[in-house]
Amino acid sequence: MRTALVIGTGLIGTSAALALTQRGVTVHLADHDPEQARTAAALGAGTDGPPGGPVDLAIVAAPPAHVARVLADAMERGAARGYVDVASVKGGPRRELEQRGLDLSAYIGTHPMSGREKSGPLAAGADLFEGRPWVLTPTRDTDTEVLNLALELVSHCRAVPVVMEADAHDRAVALVSHMPHLVAGMVAARLEDAEEAAVRLCGQGIRDVTRIAASDPRMWVDILSANPGPVADLLTDIGADLEETVRALRALQSSDEDKRREGSAGIEDVLRRGNAGRTRVPGKHGSAPRAYEVVAVLIDDQPGQLARIFADAGRAGVNIEDVRIEHATGQRAGLIQLMVEPQAAPVLAAALRERGWSVRQ
Repeated sequence: MRTALVIGTGLIGTSAALALTQRGVTVHLADHDPEQARTAAALGAGTDGPPGGPVDLAIVAAPPAHVARVLADAMERGAARGYVDVASVKGGPRRELEQRGLDLSAYIGTHPMSGREKSGPLAAGADLFEGRPWVLTPTRDTDTEVLNLALELVSHCRAVPVVMEADAHDRAVALVSHMPHLVAGMVAARLEDAEEAAVRLCGQGIRDVTRIAASDPRMWVDILSANPGPVADLLTDIGADLEETVRALRALQSSDEDKRREGSAGIEDVLRRGNAGRTRVPGKHGSAPRAYEVVAVLIDDQPGQLARIFADAGRAGVNIEDVRIEHATGQRAGLIQLMVEPQAAPVLAAALRERGWSVRQ
């Protein structure tokens, strides 16, 4: 791949353009908002000038509702040798292209499983896709050359290619992406009119659950409108679980001992099923989740503190597997949780105490 055209310079399109440009590909940028394309170009993602002829690969980074129209326009004017889109829904756009009677041998639907709560070119980064799955949905009609161009795109973005059938992909992302966004939004919505005293008690748990609720609602309306059926099916199942959980909680209020036992068993059942599901979420480097020990350390909100603690862990010969920070409300301090292999926890704790850190194991 020597040349590419990125149509749509939001978060995903600009990030892909930045990655391709860094790998020596000449990238042309286009957007329905010329100012956004100019912004992406100013960030080093390519040029907002039109290509002089067909490029090797056209990458359509438009919202799902507009993908088929934008792709059809590009294909009808012969903009490229191959065409991909990066929308989060795959079955609908392909069927719409088929209905338009287009030759789809030069097209392959793709979806990089990566993103951020912020949108637009200013949120983009060449490393956005690094190590992340990038789904490819070829069919028996897909030209081998086009598949190779798509694989080259994934390689340049340092992502991991995953081949799936389009409708299977849509059911999967409904489970792992679309439905969680709606549920996170519903939980976060409970905070909108909550008393200030309650909101001030927010800890890491509520932050974890509601983090993705900060996403752009307009973008998510587009996404969910393209995949409503699978998401509705999942929410129906969750609704049934909610009804059972409400009944179990009401039973715990009863003065009848048998009802309270039933209620307790119902709550334990849903929590245990949650435990079982959580263990299936891939851990570090896509492997099975590992059980790490947590070394918690009180840390001041000052420049250089994180660098110091990581350097001290390195001097102790301990690899930090994961990290999270709990910020203290109203104070310039927090608790940093360093996740390490179980055998390394006492070594790290001792080393950090020796260097003056306040370890809270």
